Amino acid sequence: MPTYNKLVRDRIPEIIEATGKAFTTSVLSEEEYLIELKKKSFEELEEYHDAETREDAIEELADLMEIVHAFAKSHKTSLEEIEAIRHEKAEKRGGFDKRIFLNEVED
Repeated sequence: MPTYNKLVRDRIPEIIEATGKAFTTSVLSEEEYLIELKKKSFEELEEYHDAETREDAIEELADLMEIVHAFAKSHKTSLEEIEAIRHEKAEKRGGFDKRIFLNEVED
């Protein structure tokens, strides 16, 4: 039996069960959950990084958004609050629309 030891989406156990396969799960504490959610965010970001088609990239971005939703809920905030902070930072420092790549800064 393969060992995964990773955070999975809520319906994965029922999907596995429907195949007739045996599996084990556990429920994480809040602290463990945040640790595993952070690991999952890197996993999803790597999958986005490795996506070779537009469709695959968009699907991976959707997974990343699911992670952002989970982070927001875990930190007892909302996407609206996060978006307001993002907007404020964009007003002060800009976004990434101009694709500026900083090469060096003189000391």
